[in-house]
Amino acid sequence: MNSEDNQGAAIGTALPKGRPDHYWDALSEGDRILSAGMTITDAHLVNWAGLTGDLVSLHLDETYAAGTQFEQRIAHGPLTLSLGLGLMTQTGYFSNVIAWLGLDEVRAKHPVFIGDTIHVEAEVVTARESKKPGTGIWTINYRIIKQDDSEVMTFTSSFMIKRK
Repeated sequence: MNSEDNQGAAIGTALPKGRPDHYWDALSEGDRILSAGMTITDAHLVNWAGLTGDLVSLHLDETYAAGTQFEQRIAHGPLTLSLGLGLMTQTGYFSNVIAWLGLDEVRAKHPVFIGDTIHVEAEVVTARESKKPGTGIWTINYRIIKQDDSEVMTFTSSFMIKRK
């Protein structure tokens, strides 16, 4: 092993490896990012309702939900959106976020049911330097997809990220 393998560290003092430390410079317009998946459970719905106070019967009451067009309970739209953002953070590209700048064009297209597995496919639509020194802006289009390849939600979100 040469000394460059450990960034010049002495044997036994190598820096531990962890999640990648990506900066703004890591992504360019047109880059696509794919997240891991997550299977939605009853616990997601119940915990979200308790955390947010969103106690709508469509999400929590099986008898009520059985009488709706969905015939079963569905995940809260904001829960689906939040899980999409969270799944994307697990990719490591958001380890140097300075600020979340906002959310636009949110569209709920299909329901997410207990037992569905969702993942995110995202595309960088803007990657520009910011007026603030040492920072850049990413604007990312999110597509949340479930196991049958149906697109359940889309939205655009922007972030200010540290530059290298």
